[in-house]
Amino acid sequence: MNRKRVEQLVRELLVEIGEDPAREGLVRTPERVASAYEFLTSGYRTNLTQVINNAVFQAEANNMVILRNIEVYSLCEHHMLPFFGRCHIGYIPRAKVLGVSKIARIVDVLARRLQIQERLTAQVANEIMAAINPEGVGVVMECRHLCMIMRGVEKQDSVMTTSTVLGSFHNSASTRAEFLGLVGKG
Repeated sequence: MNRKRVEQLVRELLVEIGEDPAREGLVRTPERVASAYEFLTSGYRTNLTQVINNAVFQAEANNMVILRNIEVYSLCEHHMLPFFGRCHIGYIPRAKVLGVSKIARIVDVLARRLQIQERLTAQVANEIMAAINPEGVGVVMECRHLCMIMRGVEKQDSVMTTSTVLGSFHNSASTRAEFLGLVGKG
């Protein structure tokens, strides 16, 4: 990302909305916005293989592994406004498990791109499936979207829930029901 170019674009935007970029409170705003967008879109410049960094371990476990309440912060691709919430992930390992912190990092990397929640949910499930080839994966995401809350229809209490189920979570109603029950959605 060309930070200087982004700073210039932010200055231009400030002028277009009727502000003075030389005003005391706005003088450093272009720098701060460029820095924020560099962080908020860092998922485009992050390699997931390097993030996982061989944190795949042999395991004899074949029971469901659940990680609940992973914080999610992303920008919607339609308005570039934040959406945020929680992600719950479950999988049934075949012979390998993924380091628990790496599961959360996968969510972070994918969320730090312009997204829609539906695609983000599917991408998380697909990355876990690709990383460890489990019997199945389930991902449930619950988020609030500022494009719904502070503009447009202005529905402050709205929460969007999405899910993706792959492998045994898709093929077995009882496995899916167990997962949804364990994450509190059953």
